Amino acid sequence: MSELFKITLPDGSVREVAPGTTPADIAAAIGPGLAKAAIGARVNGELFDITRAFEGDSQLALVTTRDEGDALELVRHDYAHVLAEAVQALFPGTQITFGPSTDDGFYYDFAPKERPFTEEDLPTIEAEMRRIIAADKPLRREVWDRAALIARWREQGETFKAEWAAELPGDEELTVYWSGNDWLDMCRGPHLASTGKLDPAAFKLTRVSGAYWRGDQDNAMLSRVYGTGWLSKKQLDAHLTRLEEAAKRDHRRLGAEMDLFHLQQEAHGSVFWHPKGYRIWRELEAYMRRAIDGAGYREVKTPQVMDARQWEQSGHWGKYRENMFVIPDEVPNTEGEGPVISGEADWMALKPMNCPAHVLIFRQGLKSYRELPLRLYENGCCHRNEPHGALHGLMRVRQFTQDDAHIFCREDQIVSEVRAFCQLADRIYKDFGFTYSIKLALRPEKRFGTEEMWDQAETELRAAVVEAGLATPEYGWEELPGEGAFYAPKLEWHLTDAIGRTWQVGTIQSDRVLPDRLDAGYVGEDGEKHRPVMLHRAIFGSYERFIGILIEHFAGKLPVWLAPVQAVVATIVSDADDYAQAVVTQLQAQCIRVEADTRNEKINYKVREHSLQKVPHLLVVGKREAEEGTVAIRTLGEERQRVMPLAEAIAMLKAEATPPDLL
Repeated sequence: MSELFKITLPDGSVREVAPGTTPADIAAAIGPGLAKAAIGARVNGELFDITRAFEGDSQLALVTTRDEGDALELVRHDYAHVLAEAVQALFPGTQITFGPSTDDGFYYDFAPKERPFTEEDLPTIEAEMRRIIAADKPLRREVWDRAALIARWREQGETFKAEWAAELPGDEELTVYWSGNDWLDMCRGPHLASTGKLDPAAFKLTRVSGAYWRGDQDNAMLSRVYGTGWLSKKQLDAHLTRLEEAAKRDHRRLGAEMDLFHLQQEAHGSVFWHPKGYRIWRELEAYMRRAIDGAGYREVKTPQVMDARQWEQSGHWGKYRENMFVIPDEVPNTEGEGPVISGEADWMALKPMNCPAHVLIFRQGLKSYRELPLRLYENGCCHRNEPHGALHGLMRVRQFTQDDAHIFCREDQIVSEVRAFCQLADRIYKDFGFTYSIKLALRPEKRFGTEEMWDQAETELRAAVVEAGLATPEYGWEELPGEGAFYAPKLEWHLTDAIGRTWQVGTIQSDRVLPDRLDAGYVGEDGEKHRPVMLHRAIFGSYERFIGILIEHFAGKLPVWLAPVQAVVATIVSDADDYAQAVVTQLQAQCIRVEADTRNEKINYKVREHSLQKVPHLLVVGKREAEEGTVAIRTLGEERQRVMPLAEAIAMLKAEATPPDLL
């Protein structure tokens, strides 16, 4: 008799089963309800097919649709395979390549035989996918011999699959999944038990684009078909609604409509800020200066260009060289025309981050332990050579300004400094109306420093969050293995916007590596030289991206204190022009950003135009208002109009125009 396998369930109970038993068999043995609900399994922590046999003693957790993360990963992987099968059925001769799941769906890259796919092909492909789902074809895993699999791909004309199979590590097990008995794809899995487990109404193909084979522009151009896939039609509909709302909130569209900024080819990845957009920037900058002044920071300004040797010493040259804008340090040529560039040491780089320069400021003059913590802040302009295809409005740029600071402190000050930063960030995010979650990103595989150093740094950050009262489910507290920077673990703040999207913004990192590499030191109480710990921190992250997030979060309807124009005084008739100007003058005296609109246009035209500009308040004045000393206020987003005395209106606007930290 074969030896039985011991399968341990989440409740600690153990079942002894014969070899060949699957998670589906365990589910059926527990009960028919679970057998029907279970769609996958975690075996020893790894996501598995529910029909894949156990290979030995195992820990088992069955996956149902209630386990949304695992369930979505399974169904999206299956939708990608069904997409590939549908395309090859409709367009014979099309080669398949890769088809992974994504954060909200899936895609598959194809090499069409005749022409690239277009958006017009999508309805036909969707219909074929639904036919395959309705056929409820079993999805079956097989392990293949490498040579046999490569031979099959070549026989079928699948040159991309053959190339990939030949290059996979020699010790890697090669698996395929059959859909029924007539279609297969090379895949690690896992998958559902059959295509019929998918909801035919819970997916939608969304777009088509070009993509290079293996991401290399020297390789063949493929057709990439994107889709979104969910567990139910209700989830799909909610997602499509979010996409529609996100399109309405797109900061690039609103930025143009509101005349805030623009981008153009002559400065890829750099923003041209218009007066109204830069007013938002200035208000944010003033707000942040008040916050950091009150928290004991000292503002500094450092050079844009630094010698390559400085970046080598800091370690950034080896890590970020390909993303740095590098320029030669030209010296005069005394023997002929043009400059002389004598070698690698004579290169300069635009700074991609501010931290090495702040260390150089710290090193100026001998520091005592009594001077710590020293908090250096800079609205630091940085440059990173991001790929053209990665640039995205204000969210991904090449030139950006960070609300950057570095806290140089003693070992015994770390937890209190991080706790104070947590409290500062909490206050600031709440001033902007955001909720957030906080994560601890732990040591990556490739890193500087000793294990003891990383143990200590991670423990300190964790302790600070606990002391700040933020390590709770309310704040989405989570630890992220492998996600830290190469020199330090970090805390991350993930903001949630008005339509449920999350944005990673603020961060603080506990760094013992850079002070050592750049020889930063202070004199301790014992008279000896000690290394400070360097806390890298930011709250906005970058002004560009934070403004983009604000525009989308508020759909352009910024809080009055941030709005570029806080009010417009619009006339109904020309007889009220003088009164309108008097109202403007009184509002300006209260530091309210106001404009007059005395054009010879109908009031409905003016209302519509200023509504599109997202002006918070429109003060309408006519002959009656001029005679009575009143204004009729139309507030953005409200149907009714309010008539009130001018003095009362000014008081209301002044209160709304006051930044939250000054109330």
